[in-house]
Amino acid sequence: MNKKDTERFRAILFAEKAQLEEELAGVGKRDRQNPDGWDATSGGMDIDSADENEVADKLEELEDNSGIITKLESQLNEVTAALGRIEKGTYGTCEVCGKPIEMERLEANPSARASIKHGH
Repeated sequence: MNKKDTERFRAILFAEKAQLEEELAGVGKRDRQNPDGWDATSGGMDIDSADENEVADKLEELEDNSGIITKLESQLNEVTAALGRIEKGTYGTCEVCGKPIEMERLEANPSARASIKHGH
């Protein structure tokens, strides 16, 4: 992989990272104890704790947001790891066999860790 390709993938990954962080901010907030983590929120609507339906709706929303957070955090971790591989000079190298990852695979998934043969 040449430097031009690496820089293009770096830009793609930074854009994807920004988008994922924006999506995470829509359903959660940063974890104060783990700056890389996120906690789900149930939105900003105040509820009357005496209204069981509103409480149930907020709990359901919190549960849904927790699932979304888990998925988005996983994607963000993969993107961050790919950016780390760019910095180390190992981006585009299969973590299983050490050979170059196919350009088609990186185009489809810029945070890929392994070649098509060894990928999931």
